[in-house]
Amino acid sequence: MRTSLIRAGSALAAALLLFGMTAGACAGPPAGDERSPVNVVFVLTDDLSANLVQYMPNVRALAQDGTTFSQYTVTDSLCCPSRSSILTGRYPHNTGVFTNSGDDGGFHVFQREQERDTFATSLRSRGYRTAMMGKYLNGYQPGEHGVRPGWTEWDVAGGGYGEYNYNLNENGAVRHYGQAPEDYLTTVVEGKAESFITASAEAGEPFLLEVATFTPHGPYVPAPEDKQAFPGLKAPRGPSFDKLPSDAPDWLAGRAPLTAAQTAQLDTAYRKRAQSVLSIDRMIGNLRQTLEKAGVADRTVVVFSSDNGFHLGEHRLTAGKQTAFDHDVHVPLVVAGPGVRGGATVEAPVLNIDLRPTFEQFGGVTPGPAVDGRSLLPWLRDGQAPGWRTTGLVEHHGPGQAADDPDRQAPAGGTPPTYAALRGPDFTYVEYEGGAREYYDRTTDPEELLNTAAKLPAARATELHEKLESLRGCRGAEGCG
Repeated sequence: MRTSLIRAGSALAAALLLFGMTAGACAGPPAGDERSPVNVVFVLTDDLSANLVQYMPNVRALAQDGTTFSQYTVTDSLCCPSRSSILTGRYPHNTGVFTNSGDDGGFHVFQREQERDTFATSLRSRGYRTAMMGKYLNGYQPGEHGVRPGWTEWDVAGGGYGEYNYNLNENGAVRHYGQAPEDYLTTVVEGKAESFITASAEAGEPFLLEVATFTPHGPYVPAPEDKQAFPGLKAPRGPSFDKLPSDAPDWLAGRAPLTAAQTAQLDTAYRKRAQSVLSIDRMIGNLRQTLEKAGVADRTVVVFSSDNGFHLGEHRLTAGKQTAFDHDVHVPLVVAGPGVRGGATVEAPVLNIDLRPTFEQFGGVTPGPAVDGRSLLPWLRDGQAPGWRTTGLVEHHGPGQAADDPDRQAPAGGTPPTYAALRGPDFTYVEYEGGAREYYDRTTDPEELLNTAAKLPAARATELHEKLESLRGCRGAEGCG
């Protein structure tokens, strides 16, 4: 045990040198030459769109204390592909996970090879305690699959979208939770997360904790104390609400305007989604208080994000995701902690594949050659990262979905065919299977209502196509930008 702790201390010292911080910058006296560890608390939400952050005061406080990435994009606006990219730091074309189930997606595809090489396995090898709580990957069943590689604490549910009446695999033992208020899943994982933080601090060991909520994913179940919040709240009526873009691709074109009944359903969904994020927000505040009480807040980085966005009426689509529009792929990312610039905003294009190498750098781990992303540490520490990418890749397989897929969408919700897209700071470019294309200049058209792909100069169209093809086959951080 002493040998493993010495190895962990050496790795953490390297991490802190990279992070520009030593034990002298932290509360509490250093022990000899030992340096304090950089812990990670990662709160990952499900389907949380950017327009819900306004109802989350603790997230906004986190942003004031830390750095917000205003151009953070997911590699696929769908749960399992996005979460697979987060865990591995790899694009879907390198994980093989493009959907939630079937031959090209879900837990059963991920666990074949990808599961043995994640931020959990690499940090665990460096002496970190690692905990996964809440939602893992679509298709994981608590009674069948057990604790996964790299995790020292495992408290994971299967279909916990209803927040009640679910099974939780607790370090290999399956426990059923019922309908009592205290069984609300977000509340349960919050309590377990607080216990994990306290125990890790008492043990003096570095830790990484991922709390992955099922909220605000449908059926949008709020905590008992939040059911009456925001009376009369309606879905935002922005410029793209119930509007089709010009020259829309076939899967989107020709849709009739939203009916009064559909609009009422969207309003109800948005109100319930706003209610359901309140429990997440309280959890973030409580976890930060727990870090303070445990004496490790000044050496712990807190990260908040979502696996994908969501649309409710935008572009004449009812509830759903999976598109390349900003409301689906552009989600919040906030980081706060020791050495992180406070009240800062980064406008560079960053991706969910960048989280793994960031977490690894906190632990002194050099990302392997199979990792496509790059560490965000230079942005967090210095506000600049020379040679950073200018565009990111979004890739999606569609439109088929299994009948039991919790993300199965009605046609009115949007079921785009297979596509690949480039997203830069000021544009979105999409190529669909079958030949349709979209180009939106978000500088002049932030709501993505003017598809000008057919009007692009030939040289620009060729440049975009070649860049897209290059990224679709890239491997490793150097090749993937």
